[in-house]
Amino acid sequence: MKKKAYPIALAFLLLLTSAKLSLSSSPPNDTSALTDFRLKTDTHGYLLSNWTGPDPCAAAWVGVRCSTNNLRVVGLSLPSLNLRGPLDSLAQLDQLRLLDLHNNRLNGTVLPLANCTNLKLLYLAGNDLSGEIPPEFASLRRLLRLDLSDNNIRGAVPDGISRLSRLLTLRLQNNLLTGKIPDLSGSLSDLKELNLTNNELYGKLPEGLLRKFGEESFSGNEGLCGSSPLPACSFTGANPPSAASTETVPSNPSSLPQTSIINEPRVKNSRKGLSPGAIVAIVIANCVAILVIISFIVAHYCARDRSSNSIGGSEAGKRKSGSSYGGEKRVYANNGGGDSDGTNATDRSKLVFFDRRKQFELEDLLRASAEMLGKGSLGTVYKAVLDDGCTMAVKRLKDANPCARKEFEQYMDLIGKIKHPNVVRLSAYYYAKEEKLLVYDYLPNGSLHSLLHENRGPGRIPLDWTTRISLVLGAARGLARIHEEFSAAKVPHGNVKSSNVLLDKNGVACISDFGLSLLLNPVHAIARLGGYRAPEQAETKRLSQTADVYSFGVLLLEVLTGRAPSLYPSPTRPRMDEEEQAVDLPKWVRSVVKEEWTGEVFDQELLRYKNIEEELVSMLHVGLACVVPQPEKRPTMVEVAKMVEDIRVERSPLGEDYDDSRNSLSPSIPTTEDGLA
Repeated sequence: MKKKAYPIALAFLLLLTSAKLSLSSSPPNDTSALTDFRLKTDTHGYLLSNWTGPDPCAAAWVGVRCSTNNLRVVGLSLPSLNLRGPLDSLAQLDQLRLLDLHNNRLNGTVLPLANCTNLKLLYLAGNDLSGEIPPEFASLRRLLRLDLSDNNIRGAVPDGISRLSRLLTLRLQNNLLTGKIPDLSGSLSDLKELNLTNNELYGKLPEGLLRKFGEESFSGNEGLCGSSPLPACSFTGANPPSAASTETVPSNPSSLPQTSIINEPRVKNSRKGLSPGAIVAIVIANCVAILVIISFIVAHYCARDRSSNSIGGSEAGKRKSGSSYGGEKRVYANNGGGDSDGTNATDRSKLVFFDRRKQFELEDLLRASAEMLGKGSLGTVYKAVLDDGCTMAVKRLKDANPCARKEFEQYMDLIGKIKHPNVVRLSAYYYAKEEKLLVYDYLPNGSLHSLLHENRGPGRIPLDWTTRISLVLGAARGLARIHEEFSAAKVPHGNVKSSNVLLDKNGVACISDFGLSLLLNPVHAIARLGGYRAPEQAETKRLSQTADVYSFGVLLLEVLTGRAPSLYPSPTRPRMDEEEQAVDLPKWVRSVVKEEWTGEVFDQELLRYKNIEEELVSMLHVGLACVVPQPEKRPTMVEVAKMVEDIRVERSPLGEDYDDSRNSLSPSIPTTEDGLA
């Protein structure tokens, strides 16, 4: 009996051990899900380079947060990294609480995330996501904040959203959503922020939503109606008409009254005769149309007297007012005739838009009040405030006239397709033989050059280290994005300098003036453009991506030293003497470092910060690597951005305050109430 019992006991012991091992084995494999996501979205392997090893929690993978009790992935925060690819790999992360992937280039649909039923914070703004908001999102019952803005999401706002009873924030602006807006006011009582602007929604807006969130939460949806201030709902069909979105907006003042007549309500001809009321309505409508025509004629002639305050003002107006635009010529007043390059009158009066949500007519731009911001190597830049309050930056090109229409349009298409949070986006352009305009979003916070060099002396607010390194990183990412997009054709930026690093409304650095070098002969481009020129360009007379790297290195040294590059003095600074002119910034930095006086290199404003010496020296090494005389020995901009990012993430004593995924510049900010527990 004892001999028989022994095998049975042994088998039972083995069974218990097996069960224990089974219970202690790892939960669903988060590592494989994240690895698959990296392989699909970081094809070059440099953005998520530390995602190695069998356990993301033990190895502290960048952007990954894990729970302390069961070592499952509960947070993934990777904003503004230029990740490209689908989201389907993340469906396995069923314990995920936070997903912040805003300002990347992710594509596909958001349907896979419906499986992440523990999500509380979902930030996907500024990607290339498409498809519809799936009804399955109704299963995300713990969701507090949902941000899908600035994508290409279509279809209706699903009724299932109303079942997300804990929702605090819902941002769906700047998409292609259609259909009616469900009444969310009753079911989502905790909802604090709702933004559905700039979509194609139509129908009656629920009064509860209008009262709670105001008209500004729904602007840019021409088909919406309801109680005041919205237009009254007069349609009877299921789908009221909405404004069609076009890529090219004509601007012909003589056609505007006709548009009013075309849009006049049609009289039903279900009866042979017209009622007296209909006849009166037609007469009134015709009178209104005539008054509109007369008002446009009067406005046209009055505009000539006001043209000294517009971008295309007449010569007489300028002489009368003494405007700073003096000598610039208006070329828009005459719609007759055509250009010698085949441009007819219709083509000459068109703005071509890349951003369908910010379209306006050329006449609106001409009427806009304008303030000259500065004159650059290729033209003059104005701040233009349209009648509706929209502010744009308009660059009038002066040296691109020899460029033919077809060639110009090809270059504009190339520039306009760049979409990145650190690159100033081209919104529209205008072409005529005598005049070419580039229209950008206006960035209100000036340039890196002005922050570094203006108001030096007593009373100046120093530019702190955290801000400097953040702006350098943003500029590096923007330039790396340009180089990567055009890696095959080797298209350079061609004009990298601190005055072309602009700050948007959130203080994020954006590279400007990309692509303008294409409009010039290469030899002329070297002479005309004011970027920090690489030494080899004196012989090659060509722009290149490796020369861009050199220019960026000079910019980085400028940020570290607080000194403007001496061979490229700013027009706003007094001319330097001959001794200063003889040595440029990279040579000066190398000479100081060679004498082992490295501490003398750095801006005095930076030396007041404690415990950043190692960061300063590391950043100095990056700058010196960029400005080596041999082009083939310089790193690529992708590598430069990675080096700057590593210094920022791994060595910054400021910790999380320094991470732009959590600071005040981020458009998607998890608040303190949004814990991951």
